[in-house]
Amino acid sequence: MNIVFLDALTLGDVDFKRFEKFGNVQIYQTTKPSQTLERVKNADIVVTNKVVIDKNIMDNSDIKFIQIAATGMNNVDLKYAKEKGIIVKNVAGYSTNAVIQHTFALVLGLINKICYFDKYTREVYPKSEIFTHIRNWFEIQGKKWGIIGLGEIGRGVAKLAKNFGAEVVYYSTSGKNNNPEYKKVGLEELLKTCDIISIHAPLNEYTQNLLNYDKLSLIKENAVLVNVGRGGIINEKDLAKILEEKNIFAGLDVFEKEPVNEDNPLLKFKDKTLLTPHVAWTSIEARNKLMQGIYSNIKEAVKALD
Repeated sequence: MNIVFLDALTLGDVDFKRFEKFGNVQIYQTTKPSQTLERVKNADIVVTNKVVIDKNIMDNSDIKFIQIAATGMNNVDLKYAKEKGIIVKNVAGYSTNAVIQHTFALVLGLINKICYFDKYTREVYPKSEIFTHIRNWFEIQGKKWGIIGLGEIGRGVAKLAKNFGAEVVYYSTSGKNNNPEYKKVGLEELLKTCDIISIHAPLNEYTQNLLNYDKLSLIKENAVLVNVGRGGIINEKDLAKILEEKNIFAGLDVFEKEPVNEDNPLLKFKDKTLLTPHVAWTSIEARNKLMQGIYSNIKEAVKALD
């Protein structure tokens, strides 16, 4: 078997040697669109995280199995792969705990103004006349936490938010999710009434551009908005306008374009945003689970293809 990893750099420092037992393994740290076809032309198995595998690639290669090194599958033309008889698999659920933890890292970082206080302590505190420095921040206890997308990750966040003493409500992006443990509300009510809002939804026809200017303008003053779902759920230009107009705070791990452009308007709001480069899924434990899932899927594929 010829096995090709197209964007191994996105997986970090993990063990690739185990795959050599299945055949010839070629590892590329990154792959540009113009390089994809040449690299997968003679591959039986292709492993991709974000590199796109479309109709043209499938028609002009010998690919038999595509392993997506992620949960999301929108970088592969799934419909055409099915027509071609190419098996496509992902790895689901490997990063649930990591994303839940990162959600709270962003929320607490913003609420407790960690970046501000760290900078103050380094630059100003040594010259201070008093032992403390007051800057308003609030407790989660007694606040309302709204969750957009109550899937496995959303439910995990809801459970911890409840343990912090928050009242949890949720909005189902598909309209099909009904969870009696928490109050289901409309999107506008959630945005208007919640002190903390976290997004845990996939990007699809229900969520694309879900939070545009009109919706974002409903968010109450001093509220915290966190997105660890997908970047296209929030209109970034509209969010930048809202940050100019209102005193709200945003924690983002995902963006419309990744990596972000240097002129992304959100980069300038240093006091109102906490930004991370799509790392919520990248704990050591999550990446180990991901690689084990990839290994298991390829092991099954090799048996099926022999």
